[in-house]
Amino acid sequence: MDHNLSAELRELRRTVEEFAHDVIAPKIGEYYERHEFPYEIVREMGRMGLFGLPFPEEYGGMGGDYLALGIALEELARVDSSVAITLEAGVSLGAMPIHCYGTEAQKREWLPRLCAGEVLGAFGLTEPDGGSDAGATRTTARLDESTNEWVINGTKCFITNSGTDITGLVTVTAVTGRTADGKPRISSIIVPSGTPGFTVAAPYSKVGWNASDTRELSFSDVRVPAENLLGKEGRGYAQFLRILDEGRIAISALATGLAQGCVDESVRYAKERHAFGRPIGANQAIQFKIADMEMKAHTARLAWRDAASRLVAGEPFKKEAALAKLYSSTVAVDNARDATQIHGGYGFMNEYPVARMWRDSKILEIGEGTSEVQRMLIARELGLAS
Repeated sequence: MDHNLSAELRELRRTVEEFAHDVIAPKIGEYYERHEFPYEIVREMGRMGLFGLPFPEEYGGMGGDYLALGIALEELARVDSSVAITLEAGVSLGAMPIHCYGTEAQKREWLPRLCAGEVLGAFGLTEPDGGSDAGATRTTARLDESTNEWVINGTKCFITNSGTDITGLVTVTAVTGRTADGKPRISSIIVPSGTPGFTVAAPYSKVGWNASDTRELSFSDVRVPAENLLGKEGRGYAQFLRILDEGRIAISALATGLAQGCVDESVRYAKERHAFGRPIGANQAIQFKIADMEMKAHTARLAWRDAASRLVAGEPFKKEAALAKLYSSTVAVDNARDATQIHGGYGFMNEYPVARMWRDSKILEIGEGTSEVQRMLIARELGLAS
């Protein structure tokens, strides 16, 4: 892996860094306190082309790749994770399944608007009784041959970007039949927002990510055309496992950004805050703590960029994505805790970004595969588990 970014990627990093500090930082605290989705910021991200970063220009994308997406996510998360997860979910989970598995007609219908940020897509995988066991899907879809429509029934939970005013679709996994030995055939189906029988619950009351949209979804005899099937019938579970592998790289970049943001805020505070007649940054205990935080953020960055480089090069990357996601999410929590400690009582006040980072960090060890799932994947790739 070449540690030097291309001129284009350096310019992307600089542009998103400026946007995060100049546009997001002054406003996001108020959105966060009100638990309000930041439509104005998201629209601007769309105009910048961030939602189209890894997609071909022929579909309205920027012609980049997952490395470019990761760089943007890291810079956004250095300032705020709610905005970063809106981009991550909109790209990795909303648009990427259509890009990877959609028909040409599906791509032409959805990708231009998704790449422009005009609409958001969501990824309906997790269910209330399933959790990490995504293969235990209970949502069903029956093909009504008389009308050539799928009839969907079931419930999904913890779905990001699923209930905003600009949400355009949710791609849902559902059992569409059984194999000869009785195993479920899980397929993926596109459900446009507003389809009769498709109900979006009120937003969750969450510990963190308060300016992002997360909801439960229910499907009661929801009918969509047969051509809304995404990919091959019965291949939905395998498709989404691949999507999750890629998404872990994006989450790792986001976690790295949060970890680095904790360093940024701690360095700034350690220089400004005086105690016992001198800046607290003059104390070796603070210096060493921040040095350790920087070490962790730097190593997390190497991990996600290595995984992204392997993906872009067409090499196997499953283990490296799991390693990156496991490590970066762990150090995000560690750095958020240490940054809060460095800030003392002020770290417990919501007016300081580290309080928001502390609240936002924990979900990174849970979402898109818990830390325990990452360890299972790593062990399996090492040949230690079936």
